[in-house]
Amino acid sequence: MKKLVTISRQYGSGGRTIGKILADILNVPFYDKEIIDMAVEESGYSREVIEGAEMKAKSGFAYSLASALSFTEGGGVSKDLSVNDRLFLAQYRVIQEIGASETGVIIGRCADYVLKDKPGVTNVFIYADLEDRIRRAVMEYGENPDGAKNAVLAVDKARSNYYNYHTEYKYGDVRNYNLCINSSYITEQEAAELIADYVEKRKYIEEA
Repeated sequence: MKKLVTISRQYGSGGRTIGKILADILNVPFYDKEIIDMAVEESGYSREVIEGAEMKAKSGFAYSLASALSFTEGGGVSKDLSVNDRLFLAQYRVIQEIGASETGVIIGRCADYVLKDKPGVTNVFIYADLEDRIRRAVMEYGENPDGAKNAVLAVDKARSNYYNYHTEYKYGDVRNYNLCINSSYITEQEAAELIADYVEKRKYIEEA
């Protein structure tokens, strides 16, 4: 069993909490904001700049990871790259380092795409019914009830744009994941246990 899991999630689906519980079950490191801290050290940019990158990504497939990496041969970073591209590359390198350890639960940040060539990684997508996501955004995340729906949809759009902009995949496409879970119908603990059970029972293709 390989204990390396990426979790992509809709805003308000409880994906982060599920990931944290899963990491405890698997007894592996948990990476969410920790990736930002590591990327700050990698890039030299402030935490605030990196945290804001996801909300500022352009829409559409205007950019691919391959085009960015073509500028970074020898470990350098081209002056032609935008700040957004540089921030993504910093997180990309951090996620690759985590992937090399072959253990951990990674939340978001296109980790499923970054590690797509890594044998044994389990990619999970967590989603939920909109009303449940709005309720969680208000009760757990502190969103204003009057604007909670718009806030949920805005974050969903930002995450989709960020993912589509930086990868060759489409955000939320089931073909990108090993397992998709609607968290509206089970508890966060049950969802984490379900993923852990899948990680244990799934078939693995060994690295050549």
